[in-house]
Amino acid sequence: MQPNPEVAGHRKAEHDISPIFLNRWSPSAMTSGEISEKQLMSLLEAGRWAPSSYNNQPWRFIYGLRGTPAWDLLFGLLGDYNRKWAANASALVMVISKKTFDFNGKPSKTHSFDTGAAWMSIALEASIRGFAAHGMEGFDYDKARTELGIPNDYDVEAMFAVGIRAPRENLPPDLAKRETPSGRKPLKEIVMEGRFREK
Repeated sequence: MQPNPEVAGHRKAEHDISPIFLNRWSPSAMTSGEISEKQLMSLLEAGRWAPSSYNNQPWRFIYGLRGTPAWDLLFGLLGDYNRKWAANASALVMVISKKTFDFNGKPSKTHSFDTGAAWMSIALEASIRGFAAHGMEGFDYDKARTELGIPNDYDVEAMFAVGIRAPRENLPPDLAKRETPSGRKPLKEIVMEGRFREK
């Protein structure tokens, strides 16, 4: 497996890794075509197998497929910027996490960390299948809790859009110029031996 041509000019690993990590990025351009509930469930199935503390599996996913009342509810939570491109997504998914352990009711310090692992699994599966998956925080968190009926023992983490890839020209001009795989900070800026040091 080789890096996709669209990422090869923008991303280069400093160490040997599988190309699936370079190939995954967050496109915004989508066709407004539909994906099936079965296809979406395959992506969420990948998230189901993520690791978690005590195998607690704190992640929960609230979804809406295009053309349904659930879609309208989730889309209504988005900020103006994300509405410009997510309007063409096939599905919107709210990601929440349970803050306590099922087996003893005590707080879980890693519920957000574990739920992030589930999102990454979903994002990789979407990339492998050729779909666009784009995570976002640009929505009304308080309104999400109220309108989606999310209990207080869950945190609202993020939302993501999934869709069929489209050319960047499908986006408004200000978004189209940003539609490219992004780079990453050098490893030496984020890795420290033994103790914290500001780079």
